[in-house]
Amino acid sequence: MKKMLLLFILMLSAIEAKDYTKNRMAIHTINTLVKKYHFKRGELTKLFRNVRVQKSALHLFLPRKRVKKTKDKRTPAQRAKTRAFYNKYGPWERYFRLKVNPSRVKQGVAFIHKYKTIFERVQKQFGVPKEYIAAIIGIETVYGGNVGRYPVFDTLATLAFEKHRRSRFFQKELIRFLHLSKTQRFNPKNVKGSYAGAIGLGQFMPSNYEAYGVDFNKDGRITLQRASDAIASIANYLKKNGWQTGEPVAVRVKYKGNRFHRYKTGYKHLYNRKHLKGISPIYRWDYKGRVRLIKLQKKKYDELWYGAKNFFVITRYNHSAYYAMAVHQLAQKIKTQITK
Repeated sequence: MKKMLLLFILMLSAIEAKDYTKNRMAIHTINTLVKKYHFKRGELTKLFRNVRVQKSALHLFLPRKRVKKTKDKRTPAQRAKTRAFYNKYGPWERYFRLKVNPSRVKQGVAFIHKYKTIFERVQKQFGVPKEYIAAIIGIETVYGGNVGRYPVFDTLATLAFEKHRRSRFFQKELIRFLHLSKTQRFNPKNVKGSYAGAIGLGQFMPSNYEAYGVDFNKDGRITLQRASDAIASIANYLKKNGWQTGEPVAVRVKYKGNRFHRYKTGYKHLYNRKHLKGISPIYRWDYKGRVRLIKLQKKKYDELWYGAKNFFVITRYNHSAYYAMAVHQLAQKIKTQITK
């Protein structure tokens, strides 16, 4: 116990506190907040004078440097286990095991049951099925179990004012976050989130918080750490990005061979189904719109799917076909368990 306490103290002391009040970008941020959002300069100066620099978050946005290979300290058995895992599974299978496992499905069913009334009201208002909202929360934060441990203000300030290729993006997010702290009446120093400053059960960046957040419980605040507001805000995000109520998301299709290269795949490529030769759904699919071809690379073959407009909408939440497919498949598994 004493060793753990000592380690914790050492970790705290290792966090560098920095005064950004003389930083050119910080001065611009302060001036913007004072002029546009009527902040008091004194309170902002106090905030920016003592920022705990989040080096681990910053490291993820810096160019990767070549480092000398260090000695592999794993045992032969551990190395063999890793090799066996990669020999057995392909990229999609590894991703699937991480995101769509029995535990995640079971937790998703329990989460929907726990907030049944909220899910029903949200689905009726926004037209987004509850299982897709729950699946996003499950993948983003394990249903609220892991909303992040980084102090959002310090993280955004670090990423806004330290040099890296996305600093301007984070300057804007910092301004929006502080504006939110004013409109939603919370202390910006008390909010925890991801290494990029994402907040709440659905991991909204401040700009999305501002654009899509919903005060569903009508308490006068949008609080994305609360299930009611988070569930409604995710539904609102999907709806505003084009979710089509009652339409499908994806269907698996068949083709000849084990590897698919005939057409370009990915959510950016849109096709009229009649122009896709040698491809057909494995069961009846009455969707009339154009489709994306989504390829999931497995160890022994490529799994191919049609992605409908709603599949593309999910990629607006996270720009990854694998992410959107994980949401879809997790949602379908949750739905099957709920309707049993």
